[in-house]
Amino acid sequence: MSQDRLPQMVISVMLLAEYDVSERCNIRPRSFDVIAKRGDTLLIFKVVSHIDSVSADIAWDLNQIARYIGATPLIVGERARDAELERGVVYLRYGLFALSPETLYDYFVEGVSPMVYASPGGLYVRIKGDLIREMRERSQMSLGDLASVLGVSRRTISKYESGMGTTLDIAIKLEELFNAPLVESIDIIEYHTPAESEADRVRAEILGDLERMGMELHAMRQAPFQALALFEGHTILAAYGSAQKVVKRASLIGNISQITRTHAICIITDYKKQKRVGRTLIIGEEHLHSLEEGSDLIDILQD
Repeated sequence: MSQDRLPQMVISVMLLAEYDVSERCNIRPRSFDVIAKRGDTLLIFKVVSHIDSVSADIAWDLNQIARYIGATPLIVGERARDAELERGVVYLRYGLFALSPETLYDYFVEGVSPMVYASPGGLYVRIKGDLIREMRERSQMSLGDLASVLGVSRRTISKYESGMGTTLDIAIKLEELFNAPLVESIDIIEYHTPAESEADRVRAEILGDLERMGMELHAMRQAPFQALALFEGHTILAAYGSAQKVVKRASLIGNISQITRTHAICIITDYKKQKRVGRTLIIGEEHLHSLEEGSDLIDILQD
């Protein structure tokens, strides 16, 4: 299937499902290809032939955009590793749902939800843990009784009843044993981007402080420092986070700042004192928050 045909197939499916679809994004680099909307449902798609080609940075972009515009991010592709994506199966790539064009069609046009998800080790299903517990107790079976029937441990049964997924074989045995539908379908548009993590909060607050102080910021993703800040001819290499994660970078960042004739700073979330490791200034998040102007930080860096 050509690179143009796969995105066009996604667009055609969404039009069949009566969604309004944006123009295809043809500008590189791009973290998404099309956006579709129907009613209150907003979807953002990354379309690739091989879902393993979706990098962590692309997934991060998709999550960020989806979070701020209230959309569901989806990856549509044909292959994973050396096999074609199976119809009716949902795959995960950096926490995002990935599916084949056929599964996309089944869900949005035919109204048929996938039942199976792929995870390391094989194919799995979600099962109704509360219903399994109810059916087991109604049948006067102990955890050990059911574990013996299924050939698993009592602890595994307890996890099933708490909502842990299981293999297709086990799910079939459970449904046959209790003569009840126990497998839950997967609601693709039910996906929500993860809530803001502590790392996201730290990033937002520290970079927000630097911007408030009048600095021009450039965030990094793969460098040993997480931000590069510019202020009145000064360049600052900045890392931030907990002491355990950041202090070990201090020496390296200081060495880089010496070679490049820049400043180096590590901003620690769980530290209240001020010290130096070589050329790198280490200060606490609260201290940074107390500074009013970028020149105040430059003065400390130059001391």
